Amino acid sequence: MSSRRPAPEPPQPLSPLIDAHTHIDACGATDPESVAALVERARAVGVRELVTVADDLEAARFAVKAANWDDRVYAAVALHPTRANALDDAAKAELEQLAADPRVVAVGETGLDYYWPGKLEGCADIEDQVEGFRWHIDLAKRLGKPLMIHNREADHDLLAVLLDEGAPETVIFHCFSSDANMAQACVEEGYVLSFSGTVSFKNAHELREAAKLVPDELILVETDAPFLTPHPFRGAPNESYMLPFTVRALAELREQDPVQLAKITTANARRVYGI
Repeated sequence: MSSRRPAPEPPQPLSPLIDAHTHIDACGATDPESVAALVERARAVGVRELVTVADDLEAARFAVKAANWDDRVYAAVALHPTRANALDDAAKAELEQLAADPRVVAVGETGLDYYWPGKLEGCADIEDQVEGFRWHIDLAKRLGKPLMIHNREADHDLLAVLLDEGAPETVIFHCFSSDANMAQACVEEGYVLSFSGTVSFKNAHELREAAKLVPDELILVETDAPFLTPHPFRGAPNESYMLPFTVRALAELREQDPVQLAKITTANARRVYGI
């Protein structure tokens, strides 16, 4: 995200939609009023509900608060893979308590990120990431909640850990960014794939091919706001109200009617998250 470009004008409404993964704290929401304002901007274009996702403990606390402030907001909590080195006993105890809240609909985002180690100061190493991922898998299974996965350049190892641990009943690959082979492997396991604004990028050839082969019952849509603003607004701030741009791009790619795809992804989100 960059502040160099202004926030885009709202798209033409497309309804019904659910933003399956966003970070409203990083979009500037801080209290009940600012949460409600963000949700109202989304609802004005057909995005009825959203799932705000934590990547550290502070964000997890806020996500649960926000979901209890506004019944159009749901939460997912975990420590991001790059922060898995902070998963000590105290963090585990607090995450278990937060994840048990009825407004929390998934454990995430967790998984493996092989891009940042060695580039980001303080980033968890691979060993810590794998250990943290295993713990989150177990938590999701104990709570009976979906597992929301962050995967960056770790396809093989991530699938191997899921196989070794035994995946929860529902697994969501947030912001799916791999190729058709990985998509097919996920589909064969019944994993749900969620697509963000990156699917609208014309140079994302492998991802766009992958998006074509996901069956209707395993597809979700998300913003991952404030990141990954869809084409043609790359570099501008992203927010849940931008979701119709991504859905229309995805519908064109899959040769589907945008309204029908909106209905499909919304029904899937309600089923997957139990909302």
